[in-house]
Amino acid sequence: MIPTQPGLSQTRSERRLIDNNRSFYDLLWSGASIIEPQRFNTWPLVQSLLPGSGRRLEVAPGLRPRLPIENTQFVDISAPALAKLRGRGARVVRGQVNSLPFADGTFDLVCAFDIVEHVDDDDGALAELARVAKAGAALLISAPLHASLWTLFDEFVGHRRRYDPPDLLSKLARHHLSVEHSAVFGMQPRSSRLVEIGMWWLLHHREMAMWWYNRAFMQLGLRFQKELRLTPGMIATDHVDEILLLCRRDASVISS
Repeated sequence: MIPTQPGLSQTRSERRLIDNNRSFYDLLWSGASIIEPQRFNTWPLVQSLLPGSGRRLEVAPGLRPRLPIENTQFVDISAPALAKLRGRGARVVRGQVNSLPFADGTFDLVCAFDIVEHVDDDDGALAELARVAKAGAALLISAPLHASLWTLFDEFVGHRRRYDPPDLLSKLARHHLSVEHSAVFGMQPRSSRLVEIGMWWLLHHREMAMWWYNRAFMQLGLRFQKELRLTPGMIATDHVDEILLLCRRDASVISS
């Protein structure tokens, strides 16, 4: 675990975590192709939110962007991913969610899928996402739920936590984000045995595991993903593994 107290040891640990993540994702994305956002079940929702002439931001998409690639601003730690996105007409910058290089109130639409659960300072991440959003802007955020549902899959994908729904709502409210709609989300495999096999291959034959993930397992996941069913407000979260939240930046709050 990364120490939570301030100081030099925390800085070194954070840098080590960032370096490890960058190494992992550079390898993952070097051998992968972009998956078009139209192939994800989030596309109808995204289409409904695209502002006519507004600016949009997606944080840490890798090569799995949910927003239209051309003219969207992307932030990621992986240079290979950013290079491929740039080649498709995206605006890219290398960076992290806890330190976004944009002015307050820049974007009309902000997306952060599968991000906040991976960082140690999730409050800092949410604060940055809210800061760069305009008053009244839409924010799409996903997160895994219920600490009691923690499995090897969470360790496998680098989660730092799962959220109990009341705590997640409280965090969002502290950053002036209100939940407008929500839906069941995620592509986690149901078989714990499959996860264990994947972890073994990743640890012992990483390049081959990455090859199979990009060319087979991800494609199967896309084929069998369910339709995204949005509900006003917060859905009933009993037995829900992961949630997608459509939030709004409080229009009455002016970023400082």
